[in-house]
Amino acid sequence: MISFRARRLQELRLSARTVRLMMDITELKGHQQLQARLAKQFLRAFRLAALVRGVESANRIEGVAVQSGRLLPLLLYRVKPNNQSEIETLGFCRALNESISAKTSGFEITPRYLQMLHDTILGGIPGAGEWRAEKSDEIQFGDDDTPGIMVESVSGAEVPGSVEELLRSYRDVQAEPDVHPLLATAVLVFDFLCLHPFYRGNLRMMHLVALLGLWLNGFTVGQYVSLGRWFERTRTACSSAVRLSSEGWRQGRHDLDPWLEYFFGVLRAAYLEFEMCVQRTKSHRLALTGLVETGIEVFPGAFRVRQLQESCPGILPLVISRTLRELKARGVIRRIGPGSYIVQNSQGLLQSKLLTLQPYITGY
Repeated sequence: MISFRARRLQELRLSARTVRLMMDITELKGHQQLQARLAKQFLRAFRLAALVRGVESANRIEGVAVQSGRLLPLLLYRVKPNNQSEIETLGFCRALNESISAKTSGFEITPRYLQMLHDTILGGIPGAGEWRAEKSDEIQFGDDDTPGIMVESVSGAEVPGSVEELLRSYRDVQAEPDVHPLLATAVLVFDFLCLHPFYRGNLRMMHLVALLGLWLNGFTVGQYVSLGRWFERTRTACSSAVRLSSEGWRQGRHDLDPWLEYFFGVLRAAYLEFEMCVQRTKSHRLALTGLVETGIEVFPGAFRVRQLQESCPGILPLVISRTLRELKARGVIRRIGPGSYIVQNSQGLLQSKLLTLQPYITGY
């Protein structure tokens, strides 16, 4: 919308860091295609893990929680949802699958399609799939106790036309040879956030808009790595980037650089995470161990084996038990009760991946 007006993207001067990030992502995109072939036997596990983690993280950011032990059976359609949180969890899973599915040639993101996704997420409750009708200048990151970001957005009456303009501008700029599709997609996501066109669920919708834009331009890492998990891990950095870049957005005087550096940093981190996972597949046993280690990362403190099994869909319980024994023997985790463990060495193996990737998303 506003960020696309007056040929802003065509004439935008990018910082050296932003250009470097875009070049890295484009190169990593090529690596991913080769790596996906090399690790073909593990792709199903990667996809399932990315789906589960993406649903969990995106819902948790907006305060939607599912009782322990219910998430995986719910997503695998083994149990039926029994409350609104579970309905929305299953709905987001369906919308996420829709967003990362292969699209037919000529597919376009339309306002009606976004409304359909929003209705799917909220399970058809009153207001689902409808544009917000009231004035709203606050973007909420996290729970109700977390201060939101004030953005001078548009009125409720302006939302339908603004969304139409945003998507039309995005389609038009895609045909411009001097605008990189990564840049166009990043700005699409940012302007969508500033519009926050729905009365709730805008952060989950932002996740889907990002996946759609990236997927349609051939950047498919979100199929194998949860971008939602990266958004959750970097919630503070995301909030800061939006706050800095949204100053003066309504008047078209905003600075896109903070948001671009954040968004491209997250995307590069996701590609690097996928590379690391694929490297571990060179040894079948090491690959499975790596998937279990990644599952342990999600727990801030103590965890139970049952929770870890839910966090590692597709991995046999025998493999999880073996990995836990090995990590315990090396002092990385400690047993604190029957079926319960806690990470003992925060600088150890289980944290190495996050520590390695952290500079790419917080180094600005």
